[in-house]
Amino acid sequence: MGTSVVSDVPMQGNWPVDPQEDIPVSKDRIWVDGCFDFAHHGHAGAILQARRLGKELLVGIHSDEEILENKGPTVMTLKERVAAVDACRWSTKSVPYAPYVTSLPWISHYGCQYVVHGDDVTSDSGGEDCYRYVKAAGRFLVVKRTPGISTTDLVGRMLLCTKNHFIKSLWGTLLGVEGHGSPDERKKFGEEMSQRIRDYATDESGLQQGPEVLSWFGSKAAMEDDASEEKGSYRSMVKGEGPRSGQRIVYVDGGFDLFSSGHIEFLRQVVKAEESHGRKSGWYNDIEKDYAPAYVVVGVHDDEVINHWKGVNYPIMNIFERGLCVLQCRYVNSVIFSAPFTPSKAYLTNIPYGTPDAVYHGPTSFMPLTYDPYTGAKELGIYHEVGCHDFQNVNAGEIVQRILKSREMYEARQRAKGEKATTEEAVKRREVLEQEAADLEKNRAVNR
Repeated sequence: MGTSVVSDVPMQGNWPVDPQEDIPVSKDRIWVDGCFDFAHHGHAGAILQARRLGKELLVGIHSDEEILENKGPTVMTLKERVAAVDACRWSTKSVPYAPYVTSLPWISHYGCQYVVHGDDVTSDSGGEDCYRYVKAAGRFLVVKRTPGISTTDLVGRMLLCTKNHFIKSLWGTLLGVEGHGSPDERKKFGEEMSQRIRDYATDESGLQQGPEVLSWFGSKAAMEDDASEEKGSYRSMVKGEGPRSGQRIVYVDGGFDLFSSGHIEFLRQVVKAEESHGRKSGWYNDIEKDYAPAYVVVGVHDDEVINHWKGVNYPIMNIFERGLCVLQCRYVNSVIFSAPFTPSKAYLTNIPYGTPDAVYHGPTSFMPLTYDPYTGAKELGIYHEVGCHDFQNVNAGEIVQRILKSREMYEARQRAKGEKATTEEAVKRREVLEQEAADLEKNRAVNR
């Protein structure tokens, strides 16, 4: 199918998702579309802004084939990209196979009056504006593009092995005492970051308070390994919705680097397990409990902690970026920034919500470890594992390998966006560093 014309309109019964019949167009129903190749906070920011303009938000997702024809190869499959959009708190419904050139019949079929897009220009393979038809019809709204993050930026970090995106102290950066630039520039940047955290800590409407946000403070030893039983201290970053009567407190933690379908499905399975527990305990028989049986708290590790264990230039996303990705996920009720790598007994029993009723861990580990970080949870009798699932192997390492295997295509995509292509030496350096990290992981496994 050519991209210089509007995509074909499906016949009734062939629309990718229901409804199959046209529904009345409403100004309260908004359409946003895109590739959504990485579930980074720039995409979430566009979805949030679009959601705030109406009461329902439909998210169109382009197919792998149309993206390849118009833009270049995707890193994530359509199935993985749909999973990411479905998990976004502000998305009402995802619509896969949405046309790359936004079509009036498509948005009208789903009852959307307006299409929302960022203030950057998106063109098809013929160099024409992808939104020319909806703009001509007066059904196009512009929102501000999230600065400092894009799929192109992330691919560049992977290929060039840069570390200048790392944040040493998130709290210090938010206060403007750390970072680059003059004191006034650092202060302004910190205020903008703090506002973005507050924006993402909102409910499904994007307008009311949602998840709580905390930051944990402890020694470097307690953050990185199992050297000490340290309870640490907490500071509130955003006051949100706390646990409600009877809810079980559930704790999970991780790096959540390049937040993807693997992380999302793990979190969804945690919620699913707690819903099953709720059914067995009679939770859903109480008509006064119109909320979930579990309150999910997610600890996110610092950049230096992840790099200590994984090496190379992991994490590819810094703690601010990773935390926002977790915060926008509908399966999350609270986020703890700078959580320790090992959730010790002292840490778990001093979480502000009380000792968790359950601590969950996924089926695989991306980190090469020399010890079991969940000994404390096991001794408390609250440790649980999520079983195997379709996306269990999708993590930061897997995504980097996808990029390296298709390097030439991604470099062409970078050049098309005006980005400097990597050199052969830089790619070889990445491959060497990845191999060294793999060797380190093997040695740690042998010595464990």
